[in-house]
Amino acid sequence: MPGGRLTQQERRQIALGLADGLAYAEIARNLDRPTSTVTREVMRNGGPAGYKADIAQLTTERRAQRRKQSAPRRQVVERADGRDLEAVREFEELFSGIFMGQGLSKMPARALASLYATDSGSLTASELVGHLQVSPASVSKAMSYLEDQGLIGRVRDERRRDHYVVDEGDIWYQSMIASAAGTTRLAEAARQGSGVLGSGTPAAVRLENIARFLDFVSESIVRAAEQARDILHSKD
Repeated sequence: MPGGRLTQQERRQIALGLADGLAYAEIARNLDRPTSTVTREVMRNGGPAGYKADIAQLTTERRAQRRKQSAPRRQVVERADGRDLEAVREFEELFSGIFMGQGLSKMPARALASLYATDSGSLTASELVGHLQVSPASVSKAMSYLEDQGLIGRVRDERRRDHYVVDEGDIWYQSMIASAAGTTRLAEAARQGSGVLGSGTPAAVRLENIARFLDFVSESIVRAAEQARDILHSKD
């Protein structure tokens, strides 16, 4: 399997593959690269809809230059759990890029990926500040947003320190239910618009079709989430 950095020509092939609607795995096969390499490349550089080969190349060159300049000042830290530090960082960057592609802004995405990469599934605000190398205010804002979205929980230890957690209760279930509720609201709005625009008109028909589609999706999400929770919890 070829290693090393992606070339500018490979990035142009990725852009062409995305334009043709190819899946990451197919693009990766054409390049003889791992699928994870293509996924990480796209998510780092604007996502499927915003990926530009030349911009990605320039961004990568600038990132490499910054790393080279900062290398003498960088303290090498060995992980206590024995995991490869750079591999974990790359995973967190990949995971956060996927979260960003699904709509999260950068800081909440990075924080959420960091939580999922811990064995405990839990970090304090100060631990997140140190891990992400950002300000306490940035962490506070990001965690408040994630908590509002139901993507994390918060617990307090015996020293009255808040811990942000991703293993508290049915977080993924609640998140899916919240997503389905949002889809249902959109369907209801589309159906209301259909009535306003006049039954049988092209605009009304379009909105009614949207409403029916979203109703089906919403019901499917709820049904799948409930089935997954029942099956997975029955194994505990």
